[in-house]
Amino acid sequence: MKKTSTRLADGRGLVYYDARDDAVRDAVDRRPLDPISTTAEIRHDPLLGDSVAIASHRQGRTYHPPADECPLCPSRDGRHSEIPDGDYDVVVFENRFPSLAGDSGRCEVVCFTPDHDASFADLTEEQAALVLEAWTDRTAELAELPGVKQVFCFENRGAEIGVTLGHPHGQIYAYPFTTPRTALMRRSVAAHRAATGRNLFDDLVERERTDAERVVLETDEWIAFVPYAAHWPYEVHLYPRRRVPDLRALDDAARTGFSQVYLELLRRFDRIFGEGEPPTPYISAWHQAPFGDPGRDDFALHLELFTIRRTSGKLKFLAGSESGMSVFINDVPPEAAARRLREVASA
Repeated sequence: MKKTSTRLADGRGLVYYDARDDAVRDAVDRRPLDPISTTAEIRHDPLLGDSVAIASHRQGRTYHPPADECPLCPSRDGRHSEIPDGDYDVVVFENRFPSLAGDSGRCEVVCFTPDHDASFADLTEEQAALVLEAWTDRTAELAELPGVKQVFCFENRGAEIGVTLGHPHGQIYAYPFTTPRTALMRRSVAAHRAATGRNLFDDLVERERTDAERVVLETDEWIAFVPYAAHWPYEVHLYPRRRVPDLRALDDAARTGFSQVYLELLRRFDRIFGEGEPPTPYISAWHQAPFGDPGRDDFALHLELFTIRRTSGKLKFLAGSESGMSVFINDVPPEAAARRLREVASA
């Protein structure tokens, strides 16, 4: 992998990740951009104990532009985009409309491919491996920034999820705090360790392997299963077989095996609801251990992939119980979801 760092016209950082060592990335951003000015701030909720990002400047962010005005496509034919070069493999740059900025953290955009009409599932194993390298490198770099406590790499796919740009891309958030979901996991892990002397993640994965009813696929390096208490209609958790706290700690074997497993999961997701259905909207989220946490070695890196579509033409909405009380109601039994995901395996 070759890494080339540069700056956009407004001072934001941009990094090219290329599979070829001889790739040259010297294009200059010639857009007349004003310096970035954000209103992002973090406010603490004393009742719930969590934090909320207030970012009113995001009201003016780019919203569903036509394909020929997409800011994530390469700069070509006289049209300048967020990526100055006329082509790229993988690109990461600072978000022009960040939810977190300055002392409140950092937001980056990850472009998986220059092909506007593709999706992550269309990538080759080599391309997917390069994205994994980019996620890992960004985690390592962001971990060194003052005040960053946790790095979250994720992809929102589909208008139903709220995506405002159709080009295949993901995001990386560097939080100045440990996220509430991770904090809940840490408390459960600590309680399990105190009660049993064992690691909760290890026990959960072993239970799924032994029971096997909810396992979707398994290799020597990775296991994917629908969790026993899945919140979403179709939800898969992907774990490396060797527990590690974050992407930086994956060994070569796990890195090599990731692309095949992950691409297969994404392709199965697009077949859940049968032929002729639109692409399945999903969120794909990496869970990594917070930095500087004395118990971080007890945390298990894993990816959670889920869709809000519960059946053909119908979405799972977070209504009263979910939004008001954080009590999820799932219409699809996890065992049925796992069975369906096994049925739609690639030929």
